[in-house]
Amino acid sequence: MSAVRIAVTSGEPAGIGPELCLFLNEWTGPAQPVVLGDIDLLRQRAVQIGRDVQVRHFDPRQAVDRAAIDVLHLPLAAPSVAGQLSAVNGRYVLKLLDRALAGCQSGEFSAMATAPVHKGVINEAGVPFTGHTEYLAEQTGTARVVMMLAGETPQGPLRVALASTHLPLKDVPAAITPSLLEETLRILHTDLRDKYGLAEPRILVAGLNPHAGEDGYLGREEIDVLIPVLQRLRADGMHVSGPHPADTMFTPPVLAGGDAVLAMYHDQGLTVLKYATFGQGINVTLGLPIIRTSVDHGTALALAGTGQADHGSLFAAVSEAARMAQRTRQ
Repeated sequence: MSAVRIAVTSGEPAGIGPELCLFLNEWTGPAQPVVLGDIDLLRQRAVQIGRDVQVRHFDPRQAVDRAAIDVLHLPLAAPSVAGQLSAVNGRYVLKLLDRALAGCQSGEFSAMATAPVHKGVINEAGVPFTGHTEYLAEQTGTARVVMMLAGETPQGPLRVALASTHLPLKDVPAAITPSLLEETLRILHTDLRDKYGLAEPRILVAGLNPHAGEDGYLGREEIDVLIPVLQRLRADGMHVSGPHPADTMFTPPVLAGGDAVLAMYHDQGLTVLKYATFGQGINVTLGLPIIRTSVDHGTALALAGTGQADHGSLFAAVSEAARMAQRTRQ
């Protein structure tokens, strides 16, 4: 059986992604990380932050040296300066994703973990881009994917999936249709079972409105959309509970009854998760034909080149990708 290799895209070159990757020689998980990026940029950034580490060209025929950083070299379009965005390199960032995806599809890599990108720069480069999740879904021809963030808390793992992602709040109610909700829950259930090894996943579903609509007085989405879908899925044998009022759903007694939460919109779920796990949390794209994890933070341009950025989330993302890859192999 071939080695478990994780493609780690170094992300926006002006951000903290490249320097976070320079700490991967300290990661001790059960796989070989391979950084995708410009090797000269990585070497320059190592000097800039005072990081004494061997950065070498990745060669699958070479013996694995966990003390070194293996880099699959993809050249920048133009030199990059830490903290200074340039649309010239917008397409370079997508080239990293495309190469990692191709490697996962061919079996060269077992999974991919992604450092942060800057959506604005990619759009300025002339490519409509709303995020990793949507881009990878389009590139793989996947009709529906689910964004889930996860992290460890003193009470155990916290997993929060989203029914809608990067939408203005005013557009969320119309987006939560019965078909979208059912499809999202089925994807979440399937990947919790197949990629996380949970034989009978328990999913807590948040209401959309305050107090989960309070019997229709604060909105009818729970009555008209959520409750009928949950009843149908329960009849199919799925363990889905709710709709729960979102303001009490994240209390320990409620969370103890589930393996994952489904929030209706971005900030409803992720505000709590990032408060509880920031710096150690990760993003997982469910429903893809490949395994993809990511850090839970942005490019942090103000920290780029200082060496002060915390690599905890990247380590967590690579670790989760490795665990999922091992589990799917078994």
